[in-house]
Amino acid sequence: MKKIIFLVLGFLLNSCTKENSRVVQKQDSQIQKPDSVLVERKDTVQHSLTKEETLKKLNDGILKALKAKDYRSLADNIHPEKGVRFSMYGYVNPARDKKFSLSDFRKYVYSNTKFTFGGRDGSGDIYVVTIKDYLAKWVFKRDFTKGQYLLNHFRGEGNSLNNLKEIYPGAYFTENYIAGSEKYSGMDWNALRLVFEEFNGRYYLIAVVNDEWTI
Repeated sequence: MKKIIFLVLGFLLNSCTKENSRVVQKQDSQIQKPDSVLVERKDTVQHSLTKEETLKKLNDGILKALKAKDYRSLADNIHPEKGVRFSMYGYVNPARDKKFSLSDFRKYVYSNTKFTFGGRDGSGDIYVVTIKDYLAKWVFKRDFTKGQYLLNHFRGEGNSLNNLKEIYPGAYFTENYIAGSEKYSGMDWNALRLVFEEFNGRYYLIAVVNDEWTI
């Protein structure tokens, strides 16, 4: 009889030990879960883009769209409320430079409607073309995807006033610079500047400024 009692007690103790072990393992696994979540959050932070990286990506995407003449993709980057202004040269003239709202840009970009974008340096001839011709022949007159990239700095400097920072205070801008040739003593350089402003947590294009040596 005593043997039976001891066997029963031994069985009960063994069962309790196993159950306690299961509880401890379960608690350990629950404690480890927050650590794994923390690691995932760290990974997410590491992969988020910095402001500089975001602007570089926007700049490169716009250049690719211009090169491919994909103006619908270009329109997706235009400021939804302020639209976009085009300046033929480094001196920005808000009263004369052509500006389009986002809706007008989308409406006319593939049309044959012509607009006055400004006057040519030297001759003073009025430059009247369609938006698509202006983008292809003036804005992207050279392959700026191969140019030097700068953020909030100017490389191209001529003899005309550069007032970009005064007209767009607080905005971020990129410059895509192509150096001039030895044949023309470096005076045939070109620069394409893209001006961005933040809106609802995203950067949008508000201005496209070309620059080159002027008389």
